[in-house]
Amino acid sequence: MLGTRIATAALLAAAAVFTVLYLPSWIMALIFGALWTIGAWEWAHFLSAPRGIAAGYAGVCIALLLLCGGAFDQSGAASLAALAMAWWLTALVSVLCFPWPAPAAFSAVAGLLVLVPSWFFLVYIHNSGSSGPALTMALLCIVWAADVGAFLCGRRFGRVKLAPAVSPGKTWEGVLGGLACASAVAVVAAVMLDRSVALWVALGLATAMVSVVGDLTVSMFKRRAGKKDSGRLLPGHGGILDRIDSLSAAAPIFFLGLELSGSGL
Repeated sequence: MLGTRIATAALLAAAAVFTVLYLPSWIMALIFGALWTIGAWEWAHFLSAPRGIAAGYAGVCIALLLLCGGAFDQSGAASLAALAMAWWLTALVSVLCFPWPAPAAFSAVAGLLVLVPSWFFLVYIHNSGSSGPALTMALLCIVWAADVGAFLCGRRFGRVKLAPAVSPGKTWEGVLGGLACASAVAVVAAVMLDRSVALWVALGLATAMVSVVGDLTVSMFKRRAGKKDSGRLLPGHGGILDRIDSLSAAAPIFFLGLELSGSGL
C-alpha cells in the first residue's frame, strides 16, 4: 500500500511540475480546472446527491471557474482572497466544534468555497509575470513538504491527537514536522527566487498552517458523509479531493502573503 502511495505521488508530482513550469497559464488553467471539477463531483457525493445532481453541481463549479477566470482583476483577486480567508476561518471553527448538524445547503456552498478560490489563485499567481510559474511551484512544494513532513513525523513520533473527532490519525507531532519541512522548502525557494529569507519562512509557515485547516475541513465533510476517501481515482490516495485539500486552503493565504509582503506578484 505504501509503495502504491509513493508511486502515485511521484507520478502526480512529475505531472504537476511539468504543467506548472513548462506549459502556458491557459493550459495549466484547463488542466487544473478539470481536476477541480472532478473534485466538485466528489464533493457532491458527500451530500449523497444522485448522479444527475452531482453532474449539475460540477457544472456550477465549472461556471464559477469560468466567471472567476474571466472577470477578476487585481482588486477582485483581493476581494476573493478576503472571502476565502473568511471561509477558512469559518471552516476552522466548524472543525473545532465538530460534530454538529450542518444543513445540506451549507455543505454544498462549502464545497464551492473550498474549490473555486484555490483554482483561481493558482492560475492568477501562475499568470502574474515571468516569475509566476516559479512562485506557483514554490507554493506546491511548500504544501507538499508540509504534507510529507506531517505524514512521516506523525507515523514516527505521533502521540498527541490533533483533531480526533475529525481525523483520528493526525497528531500535533505531525503538524510540527510538516511546519519544519515547509520552512526548509521556503528557505530554498527564497534563495532561488532572490527573496527575503525571513519573509519567506513566515510565508511558508503561514501557508503550511492554513493547509492543515484545508486537510481537516475535507476530512470533516468526509466523516460527516461516512467516507474514508473522497474517491478511488488515485491508487493509494483516494480521490482528487484527498490530494488538493491542503492546497485549497493554502493558495489564498499564499497569495495574500505575496501581496502584503511585496515579495512576489
